[in-house]
Amino acid sequence: MPILRDSELDLISHSAEQTWRLGTRLGGLLQAGDIVCLAGDLGAGKTAFAIGVGEGWGVTTPLTSPTYNLVHEHTRKDDSQILFHIDCYRLNNPAATETIGLDDILSGRGPVLIEWPEHIEPYLPSERLWIELRITEPTRRSFVFEGIGKRYETLLQQFRDASFGVKKK
Repeated sequence: MPILRDSELDLISHSAEQTWRLGTRLGGLLQAGDIVCLAGDLGAGKTAFAIGVGEGWGVTTPLTSPTYNLVHEHTRKDDSQILFHIDCYRLNNPAATETIGLDDILSGRGPVLIEWPEHIEPYLPSERLWIELRITEPTRRSFVFEGIGKRYETLLQQFRDASFGVKKK
């Protein structure tokens, strides 16, 4: 787990189950308004990670890939917050963000998970947690986390603490 800077984390997942577990750790830390971008090739583990995030956050229904619907909304038992899960793979031009109501989704009612965020990057807030996933071997995935902005640097440190017991001194 080499730490590049306080705002970055580079790690390897050795299985789909470990990818899911990492997602649960992050999900338990998310707050309303948090934006998590999951970038990477097909099969890199974005949806497996997102499923873990949803479970860690406390969704009442399991996350599934919203590829054809583009947006899924998931509620949590404990409060009225909504977890928004967006798949931008089919958005072939950034102007298509108007069709999914991106402004409303980013209004802070709940955390937002975005798969294929590079397709709508010009429309995203500059501050966010950006996670780049890469296939390194059939069961291994490389993750590079970048917390952009103070909230996301803090979130990344909380994720380190929750996942690895690494406390910043």
